[in-house]
Amino acid sequence: MTQQYLAGELSLLLARLQATATDQASVRDVARLRREAETGPLTALTSVVVRALALTDRLCWGSLQRGDTAAFTCQAAACAELREFGLCAGLLEEDNLI
Repeated sequence: MTQQYLAGELSLLLARLQATATDQASVRDVARLRREAETGPLTALTSVVVRALALTDRLCWGSLQRGDTAAFTCQAAACAELREFGLCAGLLEEDNLI
């Protein structure tokens, strides 16, 4: 896969994550990550994926604390997609994940 393809795919996954965010601060955080994936150096994609997974973890915990199971379900699915993407793209290693 080309690096540009990876950046584009990551941007799409982050757009899905952004749609699950339940507060404006999280929406802005995901938007910032998307911009980084789209415009930053391709060598930074690993960092973007790692930070997106951490953000998704926080979103999931927030949804669980509020009892918002619908948001949690969508966020957990987005997290799984990001994780799988990172592994398949060679951006993450299995033993370094949450």
